[in-house]
Amino acid sequence: MKAWRTWALAGAALGGLLAAGCQPGASRAACDAGKLCYERGNVSDPLTLDPAKSTTIGEQHILGDMFTPLVQYNAASEPVPGIATSWDTSADGLTWTFHLRESKWSDGAPLTSADFLFSLRRLMDPKLASEYAYLLYFIVNAEAINGGKMPLTALGVEAPDPRTLVIHLTHPIPYLLRVATHSTMYPVPKHIIDKYGEKWTDPNRWVSNGAYIIKSWTLGDRIHAVRNPNFYDAKSVCIDEVNFHPGSDAIAVERSVRRGELDSANDIQSNRISYLRQPDQIPDYVHVGTWLGTTFIGFNPAIPAFKDVRVRQALTMAIDRDFITQKLMRGGQKPAYTFVPPGVASFGQPKPPHWAGWSLERRQAEARRLLTEAGYTKDRPLKFELKMRNTNDPQLIYPAVQADWRAVGAKASLFPEESQIAYSDYSARNFQAADIAWIADYNDPMTFLYLMKSTTGPQNYSDYKNPAYDALMDKADHEVDLVKRGQYLVEAEHMAMEDATVSPLYFYVSKNLVSPKLTGWKDSLSDWHLTRYMCFAGHKAAEPFD
Repeated sequence: MKAWRTWALAGAALGGLLAAGCQPGASRAACDAGKLCYERGNVSDPLTLDPAKSTTIGEQHILGDMFTPLVQYNAASEPVPGIATSWDTSADGLTWTFHLRESKWSDGAPLTSADFLFSLRRLMDPKLASEYAYLLYFIVNAEAINGGKMPLTALGVEAPDPRTLVIHLTHPIPYLLRVATHSTMYPVPKHIIDKYGEKWTDPNRWVSNGAYIIKSWTLGDRIHAVRNPNFYDAKSVCIDEVNFHPGSDAIAVERSVRRGELDSANDIQSNRISYLRQPDQIPDYVHVGTWLGTTFIGFNPAIPAFKDVRVRQALTMAIDRDFITQKLMRGGQKPAYTFVPPGVASFGQPKPPHWAGWSLERRQAEARRLLTEAGYTKDRPLKFELKMRNTNDPQLIYPAVQADWRAVGAKASLFPEESQIAYSDYSARNFQAADIAWIADYNDPMTFLYLMKSTTGPQNYSDYKNPAYDALMDKADHEVDLVKRGQYLVEAEHMAMEDATVSPLYFYVSKNLVSPKLTGWKDSLSDWHLTRYMCFAGHKAAEPFD
């Protein structure tokens, strides 16, 4: 999943390019007497509130509070029953049957298996153009339907009765319950979409099935949501209202947390973490941990230079990742020479590219040789543009990357854009080289390695098309032995890294500021924190609605 993060501005060359966007207000939002209100910093405004179209972490933080899928995360980010209370799997692993609880939409309409059937068919409708449709291509006929080759009714999903949903797979999916927590499998209200079409996400028409309902959205200010009286477990929800505040300046957001205007913020400027942990600062607020994410550079193969593997390899091996992570960021990030982060389940021992163990001097000497061999010299240097998110960490690290490339004879200009615009450009291939961050959609290597499969579509940003890679991915898909499957995936990753289709830079850490007054927050690999599990010290879950 695309990450829109915020970090510190650095470098005089970028001094005038401070991240734009509105910041939290000068005082805490009003909260009615007797109510518990949670003020949540959330990086940026969403582009969409439609689960089938959502692609970013900031959107997921909102939608996760509004919708409950078949399987949901608990407070520790473990898959547990959601709308499905139980499930059965056929002996061959190709058919999953989910048994649904009795539940309602926020407007009181019954929620049935037909809503899930409608939602999955809608996701695969080529007219919707969901970037994430590929994630569920393991459902029978899904890929053909999404490609416009079969009707929606051919999708391998059935709703034999209102409380039963059956999903037929093309091959066993050992991680299906993790995928089932993702927004691609959220139910959406057919009766509302039939009435309002794509305008169904307007707050005055909003209907959802999760713990909260969106009541208003003021662009640049906040999204305001309140408890859903028809949520199946409403009696266990403590916080009455939650406000999601966009804020693209990590320092401004940090100040808002210090002043009590925000109860949490889902980012910290990396090189301030050690300072904030000092006893006279706010050490109890700082939550930093392993997170399944990778920042990398994508190369557009429509650019003639980037069709040459020697050029991509040269640019990849020239970067000093140790300097970036240890001297610039200093937040616990790890240098990345492979793509799948440490901690991802069911993955074998990674095989870095052949040059990963070389010294920086040797790597940069080889990079110069490769560029010369590819036809780029001092008199004819490689020139290109790197498009980057204008949030703080990219602005901190890319001047250093730019200097590393200059040292081997490549001249890159940096072009910052708002994150939303940048990712839109990436999907449209309106870039030469691109600064990209990807966070796991679920804890399995496929959430990373699918990005380089030829059938993935817009999110295969470098348009990697390697039949041998695809064959290894398909082989892994059909392997039931998890050890063998993990080894196939390691081989696939190694192939892509040697081809330098992308250039990994570093592996993420989660970085949150959380008020000690906010209870129920649990650090986890997924960094997933639903408001329904939180409360404030001295309070307990609210009473049921009348």
